[in-house]
Parts: sequence; C-alpha cells; structure tokens
Amino acid sequence: MEILDILKELLTNTKGFLEAFVANHGPWIYGLLFLIVFCETGLVVLPLLPGDSLLFTAGLLAGNPANQLEVWLVIVLLVLAALLGDNTNYMIGKFLAKKGEGAKLFGLFTIKKEYIQKTETFYEKHGSVAIIIARFVPIVRTFAPFVAGVGSMKYSKYITFCVIGAIIWVTSITLAGYFLGNIPWVQHNFEKVVLGIVFLSVMPIIFQLIKHQFAKK
Repeated sequence: MEILDILKELLTNTKGFLEAFVANHGPWIYGLLFLIVFCETGLVVLPLLPGDSLLFTAGLLAGNPANQLEVWLVIVLLVLAALLGDNTNYMIGKFLAKKGEGAKLFGLFTIKKEYIQKTETFYEKHGSVAIIIARFVPIVRTFAPFVAGVGSMKYSKYITFCVIGAIIWVTSITLAGYFLGNIPWVQHNFEKVVLGIVFLSVMPIIFQLIKHQFAKK
C-alpha cells in the first residue's frame, strides 16, 4: 500500500485502519500510535492527522482483551509523544523566529515581525489558558506550539502548561474510549461519538470568543 493510500485510509477510517493494524501486527500498534501523535502535534505541516479519534480508538482497542493492549502503557506513550511533538514544534518556531523578517517555514510562508509581536501580546494575556485549550482543538493544537515558539514565549512558562494539557488530553479521551468504546451503541455510532468529542473540545474556544466579544462591548 502506497503512503498516500495509507494516509487516506487513516484519515477517512481511523477505527478500521487501527483495528486492522493491531490484528495483523500486534504490539507494533504502540509504535504506530506514538508516531502518529508525534507527527500530529510536532510537524506543523501535518495538522490533518487524526488526534481525538485516534486517542478514542486507542482506548477502545485497549478495552478489548483480545487485543492484549495495556491502557496505562498507551496513555504514558501517547503523553510522551504529545510532549515530544509539542516541544519539537515549539523549537522549530523559536528557531525561525530568530531569523526575523523573511524567515520562511519550509518555503511556504513568511514570518513577519508584526505577527511575532502580536503573538507575544496574545500569549502574555491568554498564554496558560490558550495552551491547554488548544490541545483539545483539532488543527489548532498543531499550530499552537509553533506559534508559542515564534512568539518567544518563555520556555519555563510554556512547558508547564504543555505538560498539563498533554496529560489531560491524552488521559481523558483515551479513557473515554476504554470505558465507552465497546458499548454496542457507541460502536454503531462511532463517527457521531467522535464528532461529539470534537464539538465538546471546541466549546471552550467558542465560550472564550463570546466572552471576549462581550468584554469589548
């Protein structure tokens, strides 16, 4: 199977892809899950890789004794993957920010000084909340560490909330899959359940935007 076919299957049928993988390759699923979470959080050019659905499915697989997966090991590995990814993303942003105006991200776009200044202002005001909330929002969680690095947020401040966000994100969604994933109704409505999780994840952002608009008025 070509790499593009694999990515397409992973994106469009995360549950089926992972179930087939664990059936055929057993414990290698740990390495695959680690790699996907690292890429989704650490490579700013891959924001569309599955995140929430991947964690939920990982919990579901661990909840099935036939797969012989340890849920605690899944959680520990994926927390580490998320932290390694975030820190890689942060360091890439920090490296490019040092180049100043004209620095390009893989030749795709230019990082201007005014963008860096605006980012610094944003994180000074919302830094801790933004980092934790962004962890639960697809695509945003891929760009948030990069933007934090571009904005030169102090690493000591960033890493604290990065760790908190990673632990809460991985643990909550993985355990949700572990305890709920094998309920027949959930299995028959898997896509709806995942969309519901994503919707709940986005709610804090919506709340903050509404709150900000009222505050301006």
